[in-house]
Amino acid sequence: MRKISVILSFLLLATIASYAQDTKTKYYVVGFYNLENLFDTYNDPAKNDEEFLPDGKNQWTDAKYQKKLHNMATVIKSMAETNGRFHSVLGVSEIENRLVLEDLVSQPEIAAANYQIVHYDSPDVRGIDVGLLYRPSQFKLLDSESIPFDFNSAEIEFSLEGEDRLSFKTRDILMAHGLLDGEEFAFYVAHLPSRIGGKGWDLRSRGAEIIYDHAQKMMEKYPGIKIVVMGDMNDNPTDVSMTEYMHGKETPEEVGKADFFSPFYSMLKAGFGSLAYQGTWNIYDIILVNETLLNAPDGGFRIMPVGKKGFYGVVYKKPFMMTQRGQYKGTPYRTFSNGAFIGGYSDHLPTYIVLEKEAE
Repeated sequence: MRKISVILSFLLLATIASYAQDTKTKYYVVGFYNLENLFDTYNDPAKNDEEFLPDGKNQWTDAKYQKKLHNMATVIKSMAETNGRFHSVLGVSEIENRLVLEDLVSQPEIAAANYQIVHYDSPDVRGIDVGLLYRPSQFKLLDSESIPFDFNSAEIEFSLEGEDRLSFKTRDILMAHGLLDGEEFAFYVAHLPSRIGGKGWDLRSRGAEIIYDHAQKMMEKYPGIKIVVMGDMNDNPTDVSMTEYMHGKETPEEVGKADFFSPFYSMLKAGFGSLAYQGTWNIYDIILVNETLLNAPDGGFRIMPVGKKGFYGVVYKKPFMMTQRGQYKGTPYRTFSNGAFIGGYSDHLPTYIVLEKEAE
């Protein structure tokens, strides 16, 4: 895994260096980052935030909160330095509310990006949401929507029944519709239900089905629209939620008009990972694009391969983001370990894709 990552970093830097000097083509970065429990220090009676209070289990003080903000901004800045540009659009998850995003985008490391925010409160039992950061100089937001989870599936047989189904709450799916450098896009950000106890494949499949059905309606309503789906799917690109219900395909050649290209599918098979669990690397931080963005029949934005290996996605990994010693050496350097604050970054690595189009 380490050897692969070193090679990828070298190839990525070489590719970035070459396209940074290309004035005939525009390059925009679109990505996703699970921020691992970015909570403020205030008690919100409507949210389950008791652990993240100064007198709570995690003794979540302002000093720790400021450290967490700094760390998240440091990673975003590092990606910008590697790519020669900030993300145009960055989806995030595990955030408590809009306030934490306002505090994040105002951090000195990334304030120059002038990120604007799309966020909705959702009914998740843990009190965490998803959000979207975007640069208004590149993406013009037209409208957005918070799409709730439901059980209205004709195909999926659910394990939850009765009161368990009525009481089930999870994150809403965020959709932001707008113009990226004048081209019509829809961005979806999701954090699908947990895998705790090895359960929930049916719930994640339903979440993927909701995204897919909504995206199909957007493509009918706005012919030619380009769509990016991103999030912590709590599943790998090879799992049924992504392959069957999101219609994610491994290779560009397999992608039909109603399918999505899943660039991290082949990367998972090649040994890459965005998080490690019990010694196994997974890529739950998935980005998919529709056929229109893959093939760009209008000559506009298209997803591009990054590096000589031909992969269309990047799992961003730097030494400072990784645990350097001990039992968890070589895994993401997280905020907490065994209940203790260790001052790390996130238990997930960020992922992103690069879009290209000819400059006018």
